[in-house]
Amino acid sequence: MRVLHFFKTYLPDTTGGIEQVIFQLCEGGGANDIQAEVLTLSPAPIPERVQVAGHHVRRARQDLFVASTGFSREAFGMFAEMAAHADVVHFHFPWPVMDAVHFMTRHRRPSVVSYHSDIVKQRALLTLYRPLMKRFLSSVDRILVASPNYQRSSPVLQHYASKVEVIPYGLDRAAYPQCSAAKLEYWRQRVGTKFFLFVGVLRYYKGLDSLLDALHGTDYPLVIVGAGPQEAELRAQTERLQLRRVQFLGRLDDDDKACLLQLCHAMVFPSHLRSEAFGISLLEASMYGKPMISCEIGTGTTFVNLHETTGLAVPPAAPLALREAMGRLWDDAELASRFGANAAARFEQLFTAERMCAETARVYREVMTQHIA
Repeated sequence: MRVLHFFKTYLPDTTGGIEQVIFQLCEGGGANDIQAEVLTLSPAPIPERVQVAGHHVRRARQDLFVASTGFSREAFGMFAEMAAHADVVHFHFPWPVMDAVHFMTRHRRPSVVSYHSDIVKQRALLTLYRPLMKRFLSSVDRILVASPNYQRSSPVLQHYASKVEVIPYGLDRAAYPQCSAAKLEYWRQRVGTKFFLFVGVLRYYKGLDSLLDALHGTDYPLVIVGAGPQEAELRAQTERLQLRRVQFLGRLDDDDKACLLQLCHAMVFPSHLRSEAFGISLLEASMYGKPMISCEIGTGTTFVNLHETTGLAVPPAAPLALREAMGRLWDDAELASRFGANAAARFEQLFTAERMCAETARVYREVMTQHIA
């Protein structure tokens, strides 16, 4: 079975949660007799075709990027060519240009869409886009969402209940590097033996300003892994609050990130807006058996992190509640250990890449059968 994934950004140009999901689906496809490839946009698509691990990626030139939306004229022709050789097209929502490509190319292939997030920030443009969005979601064969929490809370998905299916995101433990003793010792010397960890792109919806406010007047060490548009603002806030135990490490390679996941006391993930639909970093923390702190925003963050089971969930943008939760995990080693063990068990039950890929392959076969019938 040949599957074409289509999204506005992908490896090696960008990294993020959706890119990680697509990567896992492509790499895990072989076990389910699936040959996957990706069509994406790039501001510098030279070479046009690249190999990412075991799958092929083709990049169309991005002509314009406005309101978090990439535009490309040549993507239409490339998509039509690649869809003609695919058995299933797997779209990744949201991206309005994708909807236009879907209709204008008239590809007539079975279609699945992963609904990664509602449109949260661009509300004015959503008013203009809504008719096309409704037509697009009505036309696809199946809509996949990563958590029952998001399925229940999304006002958009309520209209398509008959074709929505929950398939949680998953990770492949074997794809994460083993940390050498020397590298672990390096990081122990640099960040200490007990610290809170945040991993993610430093964007507006990550809630890091609340986390920094929560640390004011405390002595809890925090390690921040990632870069992004909010970095300068967050560094300035750190200086203003005189937070001497906060370290910004920037983007790190997988070896270093794995070491920090292994060493940290707990993961703190304060995203406070629905733009955070799931939280791949929470999955990583679960895989490493770490307790978590997240915000209750009606999305997958509190599907991964069950309050008082795998960690603690607090109200969004509530620094005092964040501080209290951090204090509980910091001061109660037995509680933190129990939450971490529960997180690891829940990961094995629900969040492996093997499970995600097998369930998605089942959906592919079902939509293909529907088209034949």
